[in-house]
Amino acid sequence: MFGWNWAVENRDYLNNTIERCRNRKIFLPTFAQHKNPQTIPAGVLKRLKTIDIQETHPLNLFRIHWQNDITTGGVGPINYLEIPQELSGVKARIIGLIGKYFPTGAHKVGATYGCLTPYLVTGRFNPEFHKAVWPSTGNYCRGGVFNSNLLNVSSVAILPEEMSQERFNWLKERAGEVYATPGCESNVKEIYDKCHELSAQDDSYIIFNQFDQFGNCVWHYEVTGYAIEQVVRQVKSEKQDLSAFVSATGSAGTIAAGDYLRKIFPHVKVLASEALQCPTLLENGFGGHRIEGIGDKHVPWIHNVRNTDLVCAIDDDLPMRLLRLFNETEGHKYLAELGLAKTFIEKLPLLGISSISNLISCIKLSRYYEFNENDIIFTVFTDSAQLYQSRLKEMNEKSGKYSKEQANVDWHIGLKKVSIDYLLELTYLQKKRIHNLKYFTWIEQQGKTVEELNAQWRNEEYWQERFGIAPVWDKAIEEFNKATGLAEEYA
Repeated sequence: MFGWNWAVENRDYLNNTIERCRNRKIFLPTFAQHKNPQTIPAGVLKRLKTIDIQETHPLNLFRIHWQNDITTGGVGPINYLEIPQELSGVKARIIGLIGKYFPTGAHKVGATYGCLTPYLVTGRFNPEFHKAVWPSTGNYCRGGVFNSNLLNVSSVAILPEEMSQERFNWLKERAGEVYATPGCESNVKEIYDKCHELSAQDDSYIIFNQFDQFGNCVWHYEVTGYAIEQVVRQVKSEKQDLSAFVSATGSAGTIAAGDYLRKIFPHVKVLASEALQCPTLLENGFGGHRIEGIGDKHVPWIHNVRNTDLVCAIDDDLPMRLLRLFNETEGHKYLAELGLAKTFIEKLPLLGISSISNLISCIKLSRYYEFNENDIIFTVFTDSAQLYQSRLKEMNEKSGKYSKEQANVDWHIGLKKVSIDYLLELTYLQKKRIHNLKYFTWIEQQGKTVEELNAQWRNEEYWQERFGIAPVWDKAIEEFNKATGLAEEYA
């Protein structure tokens, strides 16, 4: 009843897109190539070494993976960072994939590729007529606009007006249209309302809502989950194993890597993190917060709640404190006095605000379960401090120049004294309570059906079918590339 039919929907649209891509030399990577970039055609890899990773060049579609080598321009090892015990204060190994080395400097570019490309190769989107609308509370609209540029598609960005100035500056240079909606990170409904307004006035707008587009979670299931598995196998000792995966809920794309990991490591715990100022999962709560990149006040349609074992809420004051500690000169000096290696301290700017929140969530989880040196906790460092320099400037203007004394305070409050408060291990009924929250957003407001909502809870096949769709899409991508004639050219 809720199966997907990904046969060609409109042959004219598809033929137009094929011709357009042929003329513009747009060659599409498969999900399998994002998963295993070593399988990218040699002709593509050779050309990439002469192309900047941020350049609006269609071959940068082949850089949407976790293994970009920024020194050579080629494919290297999986990019990850392990947090030493001297910083975390816990015995468990905490490791995070690094999002900075994606095009745009954030991993959301992968999620948007997973949403748009299946539409292109099955005739659901006509670049000659349609505009791709990217509603977002953070990096998703940047990733969508970037991929739209590479695919020669008109793009529309929608995000709250209180997002960082860096995001708006970037979007104004690249997006066809930019709309700032009222509010902050938590004001997701206002974004939806703008989408409805645009769709009502013009049917050329196609909404790629990250909260209900399964291409988002499919990409992370297929690509991010696999990358984590590979790193765990590389770094673990004989006695160690993956004990937990931690992700901010956000759009529920990244947390789908937990569904993949549970197939490989059956006992893994999956923790969903959110802001304490808006504890939607923890307390059915609401409010505004400063952890940019994790939209809330609702449960995303694509979140498989039954696969979430715990939820925790992070006071947004903590990542803001640590953002300063990890990026200011006096903060680095203080951390060096604690015994942290200079080579590691220099890497701390790889963590943006939501990345730091993920790190704090890992520490809380480790303390809750009393994990030891045989436990590995994995998370994702979604973007870097590069996107939040204006926030650092704002805090310096408000609180004064950063000092060693302030670094000491931030270290103790943000790391050393992190406790297990605002963390809940979910029972069956508590998971169902969270799942049921979907009703108010998706059934009452967004036109989904109760029957499908119930299927999400009751039928494991529902999720297996969706998470397993990547090979079907890859076949369509391969046929598309064959039709453009570019597969042979880039071999």
